[in-house]
Amino acid sequence: MSKKKIVFLGGKSIGAYCLLYLLDHAHEFHIEVIAVGTKGNNTLETTKTAQNIAEKANIPILENLENFPNCDFIISVQYHEILKQKHIDKASSLAVNLHMAPLPEYRGCNQFSFAIIDDKKVFGTTLHKMTSGIDDGDIIAERRFEIAEDIWVEDLYKKTLAESKILFAENISQILSGDYQIVTQKSLEKKRGTSYHFRNEIKELKLIDESWSQEKKEKHVRATFMSGFEPPFSLINGTKKYYDKNSF
Repeated sequence: MSKKKIVFLGGKSIGAYCLLYLLDHAHEFHIEVIAVGTKGNNTLETTKTAQNIAEKANIPILENLENFPNCDFIISVQYHEILKQKHIDKASSLAVNLHMAPLPEYRGCNQFSFAIIDDKKVFGTTLHKMTSGIDDGDIIAERRFEIAEDIWVEDLYKKTLAESKILFAENISQILSGDYQIVTQKSLEKKRGTSYHFRNEIKELKLIDESWSQEKKEKHVRATFMSGFEPPFSLINGTKKYYDKNSF
């Protein structure tokens, strides 16, 4: 029996973790990763990236989507490009994405920040079928967890990262063997709600109005202050006044 061929698409530390997990269990899962697509070696929290893992394992790097190879599975984890249907169709069995947010509540980007702005008590991470839409495919598996009322975005990110690793490790074997059931997002929208956020919306969230209440200012700072990125700020006579964890 031939090995299942996988194209892995991913970035950041969760992408590196999932790629390494696949390679470590390649014999057990009877798989071969034939190509890796990734943005490069930039990452928030680790020096180990999908790119250098692939290079060390002598796996070809997918330089652009036009050279997408035929495969059995596409596994996407925090990939930076949107796949078209012609790319998804390259997978004869399944294309699956790990989205670090609960679905259908938070599709798109900046999900951690908006969950804090929305005063959510529960967050989550999701494995779902890929479609040509954005994060709207059927749910295969998920993990949900309670979050503190005063949580900061960086802490929510780290918690979701840890839960995403568990989600992937606990479910990827069944996904590769076809032993899973799906739930449509449409069937959950009435109960859970749904939204879609664009990458550039974070700029608006970071702009603090000095007339806001202390509580609202604090919420926006908690939702947008993250190490390595421009802090939230207010504009006073054209000059930026930055906020951080010590501002309140």
